[in-house]
Amino acid sequence: MDLVTSPFFLAGLFFVVALVYSSVGLGGGSAYTALMAIFGVNALAIPMVSLSLNVLVTSVGSLNFIRNKHARIRLVLPFLVSSIPMAYLGGSLQLPKKVFYWILLISLVFVALRIYIWHDTAVKLNISRNGKIMISLLAGSILGLVAGIVGIGGGIYLIPLIIILGLGTEKEAAACGAIFIWLNSFSGLLSRFQHNSINLTDYIPLMAAVLAGGALGSFIGSFRLSPRTMEKILGAVIIAAIILLSRRVIMS
Repeated sequence: MDLVTSPFFLAGLFFVVALVYSSVGLGGGSAYTALMAIFGVNALAIPMVSLSLNVLVTSVGSLNFIRNKHARIRLVLPFLVSSIPMAYLGGSLQLPKKVFYWILLISLVFVALRIYIWHDTAVKLNISRNGKIMISLLAGSILGLVAGIVGIGGGIYLIPLIIILGLGTEKEAAACGAIFIWLNSFSGLLSRFQHNSINLTDYIPLMAAVLAGGALGSFIGSFRLSPRTMEKILGAVIIAAIILLSRRVIMS
């Protein structure tokens, strides 16, 4: 593993990310990619590692949400129809390092905007059923492609979108977010195992950390934590990654 710091230090950070994000149905892929970019993980390894971590975190989260009967398959199905094949396509792409960093940079900018600006989901749009299905299919395809390419599951966008479209409650949206991230991360990861595989044994400390954090976070939910506050702190990490990636892209 090509890191400028101890993998165990990074594992500690990933534990916190997984704990907080899993409490609201997210996998933490945006924060994983940001941290790996900051600490010098090989650009070719970042998508596969991030997708693997997303699968681990949301596996536990999905089971907990399904067990508590918050999951609605009919709600998330339109998003999955278009996202799963696009995630597989994204995972099969072997992009040049600079192109990958540009896509990652743009993705992280949108994540930062989502955290600091587009966080109020109190407003709901009055859209017809067919309109909601079309938006779901379009959003699913975009989020699936990004998931496969850079390892960001897309749940951070999907959850508020479900609420804004008036498709479900916050708990149902969180459950759908976990299922959405799991399936798309698995699809992208499967494609990368076939086309762009790397040795994941070096990243076992990170996997153990997110598995523990994801199990704890999804169990306690958002009742004993302040996910909004922690999300802002993690957003600061993403902004730092944006700055560092911008310098790297410009200088390369």
